[in-house]
Amino acid sequence: MAADDLNHMRAALALARRGLGSTWPNPSVGCVVAREGRVVGRGWTQPGGRPHAETEALARAGEAARGATAYVTLEPCSHWGRTPPCCDALIAAGVSRVVAATGDPDPRVDGRGLRRLREAGITVEQGLLEAEARAIIAGFVRRITIGLPLVTLKLATSLDGRIATAGGESRWITGGAARRAAHGLRANHDAVLVGSGTVLADDPDLSCRIPGMARVPIARVVADTRLRTPLGARLVRTARAVPTWIATRTGQAPAALAPFLEAGVEVLPVRAKEGGLDLAALLGALAQRGVTRVLAEGGAGIAAGLLRAGLVDRVAWFHAPGVMGGDGLPAVRPLPLTTLSAMPRFRRVASRAVGEDWLTEFEREDSEPPCSQGS
Repeated sequence: MAADDLNHMRAALALARRGLGSTWPNPSVGCVVAREGRVVGRGWTQPGGRPHAETEALARAGEAARGATAYVTLEPCSHWGRTPPCCDALIAAGVSRVVAATGDPDPRVDGRGLRRLREAGITVEQGLLEAEARAIIAGFVRRITIGLPLVTLKLATSLDGRIATAGGESRWITGGAARRAAHGLRANHDAVLVGSGTVLADDPDLSCRIPGMARVPIARVVADTRLRTPLGARLVRTARAVPTWIATRTGQAPAALAPFLEAGVEVLPVRAKEGGLDLAALLGALAQRGVTRVLAEGGAGIAAGLLRAGLVDRVAWFHAPGVMGGDGLPAVRPLPLTTLSAMPRFRRVASRAVGEDWLTEFEREDSEPPCSQGS
């Protein structure tokens, strides 16, 4: 591949990352249209999943797209949904070459888009910077292939892994820069998951408070086996403005659910398991609603449940330069483990200073090789 090809695909990948957290249930895709070494159009999947990246880039390129090369981070779609197929748009625009980073696992596409382009006489190449492209669409791939979203576990702890003092004080362990970075993480995910204990202790609103960053409201999910969430909680009071889902055990009395439903909360009945909710079933219910990326923010019970079930794909660990000691509350409740071989293991993929704190990012060991993730 020529240097221009690499540069244009890197630009397309950067555009795709812009849409993370705002395009579900669709994947976030980037597209660059270049002719004779000059960029004539660019686009990325718009909030809500449409228009698609190719449509946006071709509209900007206009007649300059004829004879050009389109660099796309994901195979162009070949099926009719709410918008026409992107492969048809590329054909109609008269592009002469399409470079796709990776194929689309959606059974409605899965090679058909590239095949239609070839049948139309367009030169097609696939696989340029594929690992980076697959990292961006990892949540979409998981939802399509196994019916679960990608889960990132966010932790904010002291150096010895504590999230609060013995008396429950937790505001604030990390500094302002780390908290802003955590809000940025929220904006890159479709939904935020917490347990009812976190709602009771902190009364969070779970929004992204960085102006202009969250282009689509982040769905807020509470795992609440016993329906302990107060009706006066901020999540409930704002449920008509922001998607708010409470997952609780099946069989709850209709009278107990009615006030939440009246407040605009959507209730997700989930089977119970080992004294809590079946978290795999909860995540499956979110995937059915189109969610591709979930940020699990707490508390220690949710963290332990996800880790115990092998449901954590990535970890974002903010750690402050302080030590609480053994009487502080741990970030993860007992799993429990009897052997080291049973310990959930992750590999470090990034680490950086965030103000006075550090953010270290990990991927599950059995995931694809580490690469730039845009998380």
